[in-house]
Amino acid sequence: MQYINGLHFNNLRGDIYGGLTAAVVALPLAMAMGVASGAGPIAGMYGAIFVGFFAALFGGTPAQVSGPTGPMTVVMAAIFMQYTGMFPDDPGRGAALAFTVVVMGGLFQILFGILRIGKYIELVPHPVVSGFMSGIGVIIILLQIGPLVGEAAISKPLEAVHMIPYYFQHIEYHALELGVVVLLMVYGIPKFLPKLNRLFPAPLFALLVGTLFYILTMEPGITPIIGEIPTGFPEFRLPIIDGELFSMMIVSALTLAGLGTIDSLLTSLVADNITRTQHKSDRELIGQGIGNTVAGLFGGLPGAGATMRTVVNVKAGGRTPISGALHAVVLLAIVLGAGSLASDIPKAVLAGILIKVGTDIIDWDYLKRIKTAPKPGIVIMIVVLVTTVTVDLLLAVGIGMVMASFLFMQRMANLQLESMTLTTESHEELPLNQEEQKLMDEAKGRILLFHIKGPMGFSAAKSMARRHASIQNYDIMLLDLVDVPFMDFTSARAIEDIIMDTKNAGRQVFLVGAGQRVCEMLRKQKILRHLDAGQMYQQRIDALLHASNLLKNSQ
Repeated sequence: MQYINGLHFNNLRGDIYGGLTAAVVALPLAMAMGVASGAGPIAGMYGAIFVGFFAALFGGTPAQVSGPTGPMTVVMAAIFMQYTGMFPDDPGRGAALAFTVVVMGGLFQILFGILRIGKYIELVPHPVVSGFMSGIGVIIILLQIGPLVGEAAISKPLEAVHMIPYYFQHIEYHALELGVVVLLMVYGIPKFLPKLNRLFPAPLFALLVGTLFYILTMEPGITPIIGEIPTGFPEFRLPIIDGELFSMMIVSALTLAGLGTIDSLLTSLVADNITRTQHKSDRELIGQGIGNTVAGLFGGLPGAGATMRTVVNVKAGGRTPISGALHAVVLLAIVLGAGSLASDIPKAVLAGILIKVGTDIIDWDYLKRIKTAPKPGIVIMIVVLVTTVTVDLLLAVGIGMVMASFLFMQRMANLQLESMTLTTESHEELPLNQEEQKLMDEAKGRILLFHIKGPMGFSAAKSMARRHASIQNYDIMLLDLVDVPFMDFTSARAIEDIIMDTKNAGRQVFLVGAGQRVCEMLRKQKILRHLDAGQMYQQRIDALLHASNLLKNSQ
């Protein structure tokens, strides 16, 4: 077994360039997300270092670059504010509990990987993912409106919406000026100066220009800045558990783990598409879990696979875990040697960078297709988006999955009902040979052929029994299961109801063509006891001949 998935040294030059480029892109984003989380810019850097390094070494997506992401930062901000707010006289304890939650979330991710649930991320339908990601993008934008105009950041999006009138009445124009300059650069450079963007990524360029603009043209302290940043290797933080808050910590950790799982594996799918490779979902979860566990132990933000940094890495030539690990090492070198140089970065500059991150996360492609997309999917997307912004992120995904599941069940039920044929006459849609058609015609409506095609699931069980009950004028029913490969418990009970209703009405039932798996289900549920040996046939023609003889003898 290869201990580092996808590791080889045949692409060393590309991996080095990819790692350096990814580090340049990650630097301003990590600091901005650290500030947005409430834990400080150094926490964002530590998160990028530890999650990036360990997820690269132990993960299952060779070209992926990991670190703090928009969705994870939004959740971490809520968690950090929640736990520090519980101990106003001892904020250090609240912060310790918050980072313990990060550790627990990482351990849950490792558990998810061991239990092999990574493959299930592919079952999340696109409208759910689209609504969720667009909701995250909206949250990031709303939370950065305050810092963009020189006000303190707010951790809850609805509160940020309510504060918008206040923000515009109390604009700090130096902050707004910086923010507008940064926004013009992060949006304009990739579009109008693509060559410059390739050499000098727009977020880093905007960070440097915006900071220099503040230092050279404005009075010190006239607008909020990051302030002093600790330098040196991070200190180990021993996790602490509060018995009274333990259940709350479990919920918070599961929220982080669930979101990190979705965020990382969606980025893994993106990496697969652009590198034409296949990631290992469960191994990726273990790698992300290890990274988040270590990050929590050293006061770093939780992270996940970062789409933009991964794409930049691949475009620059990165293909193996060397690039992801190198990006983390470069960031560590910056923290150890140049942390003090970042203390004068204005918060408005970081807000402008984050607003660009938020707009990039919004699924504009789906929104452009909203006129032609299926209406049920649009409803699911809107519900998930609104719930994400107004209530809770994981609840939004849960609601979306439930809605999508019910929609899928309804579609499957319709398909199953369309595949059912109840008839007392032969016609072209039935898979009958000439002799079988002749026997059906000779019966003159006294034989009901109930033909079912395809897997039988619970969603169509009630409708199946209802359709059978709607037909009354027959003497013998042939329950034809020749084309049924599988039957679940609920549909088996529906079959039992159909058999019993037919017998109670004084009619006879013949079971036809039940395969081994179907027979096993009917036998386990003791449904076959309602039928004699002479009422079960493998061939439809034999059942029809028997039914025909019974009808002739009864005349």
